[in-house]
Amino acid sequence: MSAATNPDPSPGSLAFIPLEANPELMTSLLHKLGLSKALQVHDVYSITEPELLAFVPRPALALLLVFPVSAVYESARLAEDAGVPEYSGKGDDEPVLWYKQTIRNACGLMGLLHAVSNGPARGFVEPGTPLQRLIDASIPLPPAERSALLERTPELATAHHEAASQGNTAPPDAQDDVDLHYVCFVKSEKDGTLWELDGRRKGPIRRGVLDENEDVLSEKALLWGPLKFLERGGGDMRFSCVALAGALD
Repeated sequence: MSAATNPDPSPGSLAFIPLEANPELMTSLLHKLGLSKALQVHDVYSITEPELLAFVPRPALALLLVFPVSAVYESARLAEDAGVPEYSGKGDDEPVLWYKQTIRNACGLMGLLHAVSNGPARGFVEPGTPLQRLIDASIPLPPAERSALLERTPELATAHHEAASQGNTAPPDAQDDVDLHYVCFVKSEKDGTLWELDGRRKGPIRRGVLDENEDVLSEKALLWGPLKFLERGGGDMRFSCVALAGALD
């Protein structure tokens, strides 16, 4: 795949240990960086069975999907991104805060940053914390400078390494090629837009407008978001979801 079509960081880029989709570890990472303990990450056991969705407190403020980067997905990504200019948004008028991924195997961290930097979740970031400083510093920067800021923020690397090293399974090496990827879905507080946020894409992607009483686990949001990915799964069942929502204790 040519450099023009391959969005992944180059082999010589800064690399992180891949982050397991473990709600407890993700919650710990976010709290360490400065998210209020009023929120936590929850397992989403099903996106098609209402009785299992009911285990997640509502409203859900963000949904993270882990999916296999298959040839079918890559073809769909290339087709959708063809002719789309590289995103250059910045500043307070930016519709959503988006981070381009330049750190190898950091897609889990990118998904979490997208989750807490946008929508109602941003209001739960504690003042004076590394997370608040990062968001404030990121807002006026264009995407390339924003990515460089992430690379040189030691609190991110430290918190991520600690969380990624404590998973239930032996972590891969930071330099390993991993074919699973995270994407985040958030609802805008401004106009109800459902945004797909993925640092491998050319920018944030509008998927539709949700009603006032609909969140990222609503029927429409699931149809426009994760269910589209499952349709392209081709029998590969390596999909999982976690959601950011109110804490249970």
